[in-house]
Amino acid sequence: MTTVAIVLALAAAAEGAAAPAASIEQVRWLAGCWESAAPEKGVEEYWMAPRGKTMLGVGRTVRGEKLVEYELVLLREEGAKLAYEAHPSGQAPAVFLSREVGDSRVVFENLEHDFPQRVGYQLDGPDTLTAWIEGTSGGKTKRIDFPYKRAAACGVAR
Repeated sequence: MTTVAIVLALAAAAEGAAAPAASIEQVRWLAGCWESAAPEKGVEEYWMAPRGKTMLGVGRTVRGEKLVEYELVLLREEGAKLAYEAHPSGQAPAVFLSREVGDSRVVFENLEHDFPQRVGYQLDGPDTLTAWIEGTSGGKTKRIDFPYKRAAACGVAR
């Protein structure tokens, strides 16, 4: 075989090779309690550590003494991807599949969903996390960021 033929054969094999399957262990860094507190609104997310190829997450938003919204999430392995199964308050459940999984960043996508179409998390430092939702709503692209700091325990009075 000529060198060109070998290079073309290797390139074709690499293009056809499947990406390694995503593992719940790759997003272990998400485990723990995360909170964003402002005088008018507090947001908390708690993620259980991986177990049984799943992680469970729960979040709530509180304004003063009033619960504004909550969400339950099942993060699980599904084939070669991770599935983010969201159960938000007052809405139908939705499943988003991973499009990017890394040591400090994960992005899920469901292009059929109204808004958001993408949900993401990025570990910015050992005690800082940015979560976001993004997509198209009313013909306009929008993104909402949720900056979090690690907390000792969600919902525990300090």
